[in-house]
Amino acid sequence: MQIVIIAGSNRQGATSTKAAAYAGQRLAQQGHQVRLFDLHQQPLPLYSPDANSTAVEPAAALQQAMLAADAVILSTPEYHGSFSGVLKNALDFLGQSHFSGKTVLSISTAGGPIGVSSLQQLQTIVRNLHGINCPEWISIGGTQRTAFEQGGDYETHAAVFDRIHRALDTFVDLASRLQRSAAARTIG
Repeated sequence: MQIVIIAGSNRQGATSTKAAAYAGQRLAQQGHQVRLFDLHQQPLPLYSPDANSTAVEPAAALQQAMLAADAVILSTPEYHGSFSGVLKNALDFLGQSHFSGKTVLSISTAGGPIGVSSLQQLQTIVRNLHGINCPEWISIGGTQRTAFEQGGDYETHAAVFDRIHRALDTFVDLASRLQRSAAARTIG
């Protein structure tokens, strides 16, 4: 399966980007093709509906990867009860053709205990883009962030990593089922 991960932070060393990279590594170990778009490393210009977004190289690469993707992961820090502006900007470069019928898993990290507001808002956007929200999401907050800030020691942070693994398993299972269903409709 081809999976695109959009890491929606504009901060070097962001916990949300580390969580996205961890998810990508875990999925790659399972044999999936994973492409991580780190919006700190690959910044996009400010979206304008008047500009030709396919002429902007980083945006064109993101759009092409999203068209080829079977499933998507969106990862964001939670700022002021919402997801990041750089992730919103990236989503503005995309449309229904990039999300329709694809499973989407949302990840958030927050300085406080949990970052649920950003996850709820991302799920609304995914629905509007005709994507299919994974029934699980990943919220990493407060002291759980140390799992990524201090090197990701599994034994010390087993509960965090086990929760991530369960969410990724649910994500892959749903995406696989949707892929098989779409293939059966094409054949039948």
